[in-house]
Amino acid sequence: MTLEARNLPIRSTQSVGGRNYSILLTGIEQKTSRVGVIGLGYVGLPLAAAIARAGFRTIGFDTDKSKPKLLNEGRSYIDAVRDEELGGIVHSGFFKATSDFSQLLECEIIIICVPTPLTKYREPDLSYVETTARTVAAELKRGQLVVLESTSYPGTTREVLKPILEARGFRSGTDFFVGYSPEREDPGNRDFRTATIPKIVAGDGAEACSLIEAFYSAFVERVVPVSSLDAAEAVKITENVFRAVNIALVNELKVIYTKMGIDIWEVIDAAKTKPFGYMPFYPGPGLGGHCIPIDPFYLSWKSREFGTPTRFIELAGEINLAMPRYVISCVEEALDRQFSKPLGSATVLIIGLAYKRNVADVRESPAFRLMEILEGRGAAVNYHDPHVPVIPTTREHAPFSGRVSLTLTPEAIEAHDVVIIVTDHDAVDYRLVAESAGLVVDTRNAFRQRGIECKRLVGA
Repeated sequence: MTLEARNLPIRSTQSVGGRNYSILLTGIEQKTSRVGVIGLGYVGLPLAAAIARAGFRTIGFDTDKSKPKLLNEGRSYIDAVRDEELGGIVHSGFFKATSDFSQLLECEIIIICVPTPLTKYREPDLSYVETTARTVAAELKRGQLVVLESTSYPGTTREVLKPILEARGFRSGTDFFVGYSPEREDPGNRDFRTATIPKIVAGDGAEACSLIEAFYSAFVERVVPVSSLDAAEAVKITENVFRAVNIALVNELKVIYTKMGIDIWEVIDAAKTKPFGYMPFYPGPGLGGHCIPIDPFYLSWKSREFGTPTRFIELAGEINLAMPRYVISCVEEALDRQFSKPLGSATVLIIGLAYKRNVADVRESPAFRLMEILEGRGAAVNYHDPHVPVIPTTREHAPFSGRVSLTLTPEAIEAHDVVIIVTDHDAVDYRLVAESAGLVVDTRNAFRQRGIECKRLVGA
């Protein structure tokens, strides 16, 4: 495992935190430090599993009491952590889960992995971070390292987390240590996992940085320290702004090229043969997941403090947010052309509820927005998703909770006027859809990339 420290100050061997620093560093090096991970979702659970596999005794904390029960039985609800892997670290005693936050007192290292959503006004909602920070502060003891992994605007760790932790009189860098390391999980990616994704780290002071470097290098192959907490937060925001802007660009190109009679998918496939100066991004029905639809607006909001506009970010957001309505317009036009049928009296089958292929993650999925628009216009909507048998309860889309995935049969497909491919899961029988559907609107190029002919196919 490697550390990168280019252009960074040399870490002093003399600790400002004195004995607290020395004891904690020794505990990290000998793996006797106990670790608490708060938030056992798509970020926290894979992280906790990686830490436990490395030989640190790890406690996972979650306010949802159903999660610790499942985890302690060796049953995982996250694809990135298999049941057999989870069972191994549970039975070995290196991992347990709980909703009892008083057990934070047992931990020398505490990692916060809680959501950072947007409000309905598209402004940062740091309530989860703030509530968790107050919970940690209530149990804080000398010699602990507290690391935030939740994505937020530059300045969050320094301006929000640190003051809450210091409210009882303890001081960062002396009594305890604060760090930031942005999560970089990619659900469904089989090529990378927590331990193989390079880890950006930063600390509040040289000693905090050296502690966080030492800790993450114990279970991550490559650790990349940066000069400040704000810089580390900016790294993650930059990664997601880059993706959001480029996806918006290709979404806009799709609309333009479609009007010109040009196939955007053919253009992208040809363009990506260039071995330099081009990186392929792909259009879709809208953005999903917890990062790309949300994180750029954190930077946009923070930039107002400095009187600096974020024109690219705002424009990209407008384009990406408009894509579900563009898809609906394509559906409406296709229904009128094929059946002379208005959208309001149509039956619609959405295939793919998750926000990306081959995962069960429905966070910010554009499928929900499509369902809202369709049903608001009077259409009857069903969905099929092999990874989401039942729609879970979500804060933003509570009315859809409990709906059940339709079994994909010829009769079920034929009963719908139009099928919309929203997420191109591999486990879907696209040949069956092609043979049975009266009309298909494909937002992901699912049929052509699999070489399946469908005479009633419309791209969107």
